[in-house]
Amino acid sequence: MTLSCGLDFGTSNSTLGRVSTAGPELVRLEGAHQTIPSVLFFGFEDDRLRFGRAAVAEYVTGAEGRLMRSLKSVLGTALFNDTTRVKARRLGFGEIIGLFVGEMKRRAEAELGGTLRRVVMGRPVQFVDDDPAADRQAQDQLEAAVRAQGFEEIAFQYEPIAAALDYERQVNGERLALIVDLGGGTSDFSLVRVAPERAGRAERADDILATAGVHIGGTDFDRLLAMSRVMPELGLGSETLDGKRYLPVAPYYDLSTWHRINRLYDPAALRDLRSTMREARERNKVETMVMLVEDRLGHRLIGAVEEAKIALSDADSVDFVFPVRERQVATTLTLAHLAAALADSIGRLERTIGEALKRAGVGPEAVDSLILTGGSTLVPAVAGRLSALFPDAEVVRTDVLGSVGLGLALEARRIFGP
Repeated sequence: MTLSCGLDFGTSNSTLGRVSTAGPELVRLEGAHQTIPSVLFFGFEDDRLRFGRAAVAEYVTGAEGRLMRSLKSVLGTALFNDTTRVKARRLGFGEIIGLFVGEMKRRAEAELGGTLRRVVMGRPVQFVDDDPAADRQAQDQLEAAVRAQGFEEIAFQYEPIAAALDYERQVNGERLALIVDLGGGTSDFSLVRVAPERAGRAERADDILATAGVHIGGTDFDRLLAMSRVMPELGLGSETLDGKRYLPVAPYYDLSTWHRINRLYDPAALRDLRSTMREARERNKVETMVMLVEDRLGHRLIGAVEEAKIALSDADSVDFVFPVRERQVATTLTLAHLAAALADSIGRLERTIGEALKRAGVGPEAVDSLILTGGSTLVPAVAGRLSALFPDAEVVRTDVLGSVGLGLALEARRIFGP
């Protein structure tokens, strides 16, 4: 039996949706879970490749291997053409993305009892900001990776539009909705007219008043929080012994950015870091960073920053403590710290929303519904600013990790049928 599906390959989490007789639903991809973290772990000790939660769990045990995460962020960038070493092999990012999508397909087929050949893939409004050629290249790269896994018919839909299709099932009348999709790597905004009588139409172009996007997401928030509060504990912002200059910023930026951390593990990069340590006035801090890199704890450190960021959704402050051998990287993270770290990014999000409104020719007062999807909408500083921009709009919190996949499933049924 040949089937169609909607596939949301996310920076942080991924889902796969189908439409059954009961309506759109997400397929269980990892035990009882309908989401799977977009993570792979190449185990060096047992030569096994693990995905999702199993990959994270194996990595956390301290097993030797290579963790790959935030792969969507490399699409359309020069980094996509790089390769990463996995023991004796070198793998391209397109191949690694294909391995993950192929595993999603295999698990879904086992769950559904059929063969998936037709797919609607979600995509951000912009993979790459202000570069149409790179944006098109990013979609082509993703399409090639997906096609290599056995999908024969591939269509694309904007992720915020997919979220609108999911929301439209519950409205009773016509509404102008602003879809706010804040994912792990991108933030997209779409003004869409939704109504029960419009659902299921083959052509919805006239209902999309405007779209705008910016390459900012949850992983950027992690980086900004790490750079502002954690990296100074490792020497960022400190001076050299002679007091003539500050230490280089680049290693700290790499350590704070998921898909750049592996660069620090290169022998030449580690030698440069040790040289920086010898020149540093606060040598002890930089020495801790060297130890951290030597022990390949970079991804684990930023994972801890991400956990602290999430914890700040429910608490005013978090004590951050990260062990490195017999030492600790310790600081306090507060809501005020997070808001300050994200201020410029939230400003860019606000300007992008303003661009979407301008393109649609409407003001904030015209928006009836504010549809929030994507995990980053839970960040208090972000949610508070959105509410302030649209005080009269109904705030609708969708399944922040699943609404896009459900909408893509509906789109797949419309385009391909069952």
